[in-house]
Amino acid sequence: MGAGHAHRLYRHGHSPVHALPPHAKLAAVLAFVVVVVSTPREAMWAFGVYAVLLGLVAYAARVPAGFVLQRLLIEVPFVAFAVLMPFVAEGERIDVLGLSLSVNGLWGAWNVLAKGTLGVAASVLLAATTGLRELLLGLQHLRLPPLLVQIASFMIRYGDVITDEMRRMRIARESRGFETRGVRHWGVLAKSAGALFIRSYERGERVHLAMISRGYSGSMPVIDEVAVSRAQWSYALALPSAALVVCVLGWVL
Repeated sequence: MGAGHAHRLYRHGHSPVHALPPHAKLAAVLAFVVVVVSTPREAMWAFGVYAVLLGLVAYAARVPAGFVLQRLLIEVPFVAFAVLMPFVAEGERIDVLGLSLSVNGLWGAWNVLAKGTLGVAASVLLAATTGLRELLLGLQHLRLPPLLVQIASFMIRYGDVITDEMRRMRIARESRGFETRGVRHWGVLAKSAGALFIRSYERGERVHLAMISRGYSGSMPVIDEVAVSRAQWSYALALPSAALVVCVLGWVL
């Protein structure tokens, strides 16, 4: 099951992090994110420690810092939301460089930026060291509902197919002299979207019938059984374990 191609976030390598079983890495990242979210926002030093821990993981995985930073741009919308919070939040206000800012808004903005950035960075490192097919197998080994795993698998497998279909439809429109110049052309684009939906639906029906004819009974077989040793679990859980110690100190101090 799963797609046979690598995704754009994946960085091929032979590091110890790459070699870990996918479900161990998924469990480690999930536990790390839960710990980060549970950390009090006032413990600003703790988030710095978390960043250092992720830096050590990136070093062990041989993932360059530039690679991670470039893919952190995906959180720009959240950054914009965080920037607005000090201006619109209510409560006590302070003057910063001539601007009246909400204290609660400043704390909220810091909370969103710190925890969101760390969560995205952890996800980027997971994607950079784990292929798509491995991620799906990891989800299946973690006993995620089979239907959700299958939906994700087909989304990945046929995403490129649908994209290629859109490209052919665009070329067909342009070969007939169509150019999008304003609102009056949105109707044509809407009809194209409807046609794409119908084609995708029909393709899904054909694929489903083909699967049933080949013995599909509602679940996909697990092709690769991956055993995880205690040493691998210990190595994978080192990150969330260290983060948990920092989180406890953050609450105590």
